[in-house]
Amino acid sequence: MARKENADTAANPGRLKQIALTYKMTRRADPKVGLVVAGVGIVTFGVFLAIGFLINHAIYVGILGFILAFLAMAIIFGRRAERAAFGQMEGQPGAAAAVLENVGRGWTTTPAVAMNRSQDVVHRAVGKAGIVLVAEGNPNRLKSLLAAEKKRMARIVVDVPVHDIIVGDGEGQVPLKKVRTTLLKLPRVLAGPQVTSANDRLRAMGDLMSNMPLPKGPMPKGMRMPKGGGKTR
Repeated sequence: MARKENADTAANPGRLKQIALTYKMTRRADPKVGLVVAGVGIVTFGVFLAIGFLINHAIYVGILGFILAFLAMAIIFGRRAERAAFGQMEGQPGAAAAVLENVGRGWTTTPAVAMNRSQDVVHRAVGKAGIVLVAEGNPNRLKSLLAAEKKRMARIVVDVPVHDIIVGDGEGQVPLKKVRTTLLKLPRVLAGPQVTSANDRLRAMGDLMSNMPLPKGPMPKGMRMPKGGGKTR
């Protein structure tokens, strides 16, 4: 018990420092974030406190309002921090890879499975929806890059569905901020063992681009994307 308490105590300063750093990063892109978050908290607490006075339970309803106000502030701050992070990432090499690294549990991501001299790049994510190839760069050049990667994979994963996403704001493309939700909305058609088998076969195939240098993502130092957690989940 003592060790656990010591560990929690040591972790708290780190969490507070991370929150403060995230706030500073967010404020650079969103100067009004502090006012907006504070305003949400004050309004939420004020509404509940007023209701408390009306029903003669100001203390109890006020406590509930304080808790809900804190929760509302956390939600609003998280959304604006996420928006600011995407704004700083957009257009930078490796942005899609950074998003894939934080898709969530059940996905295995491999950045830069294919790349050309113009630094158009294709990343891969494998999960219960199958294989998803996420491409970023020039849309015209990416079509041939995606076709070549699909042909290469078709030799060993013929029984696994393959989806492709081109990151961008043009017609038929997916904006960077919607890549994660697009992946999560794909129908789940594979069982756990099938996902493991697909990953094993892809690893055995190897990635021709695995030794090429690629930024793991242009995430600002100290800024974390929500709901993250490593390559393999």
